Amino acid sequence: MITLAEITAATRALLATAARIADADVRAPSLLPGWTRGHVLTHVARNADGGTRLLTWARTGVASYEYPSLEARAAEIEEGADRPARALLEDVRRSAGRFAEAFALMPDEAWRRTVQWTTGARHPAARAADARLTEVLIHHVDLDAGFTPDDWPADFTARLLTSVTASFARRDDGPDLRLHATDTGQDHGDGEHLVTGPAPSLLAWLLGRSPGTALIGADQIKVPFLY
Repeated sequence: MITLAEITAATRALLATAARIADADVRAPSLLPGWTRGHVLTHVARNADGGTRLLTWARTGVASYEYPSLEARAAEIEEGADRPARALLEDVRRSAGRFAEAFALMPDEAWRRTVQWTTGARHPAARAADARLTEVLIHHVDLDAGFTPDDWPADFTARLLTSVTASFARRDDGPDLRLHATDTGQDHGDGEHLVTGPAPSLLAWLLGRSPGTALIGADQIKVPFLY
């Protein structure tokens, strides 16, 4: 399972990047279509609060939903996106602190309890820890402020490559892929279409954060957007 130390390290790095973003820059476009950096930072903060509610549910047994609805989630992000850089930074910092406190309070058995995400998906609460680390690391790249896929921890990249490849294999719109990471020697998936390149570049392409021009075999393969 993902540890609090992993999430804390990723959060500290994101906060360091966010601290360098000025008011004018926070309203500049991020790598996500239609979102500014302010949208991304607000989303990261609200994601922490949603995760906190899921962990509280698992620990106490009292339903505490991630968000009231997907529409409410979108409205909160839009409402918070135009705040000053300092306010956005503090929101990310404080919400991350609340998530860390909820994580630390979790007894071992609570991680196995099933909770429900806003999409209706039901998973053991441990998935909330995985999801939080993924959100922080991917959206750090989306800020387009110096942190790139090459900065992702190697174990995170390998783990998510395996997960995303398996996810595509289960989807009707997913490409039938076999990936070979040239930097690690690892293979992911057993599909028909072979794509090769460094692991961070493969993952960035699968996540829609890169056109995959540096990869061999990625041209003409369309990957669905995941995050």
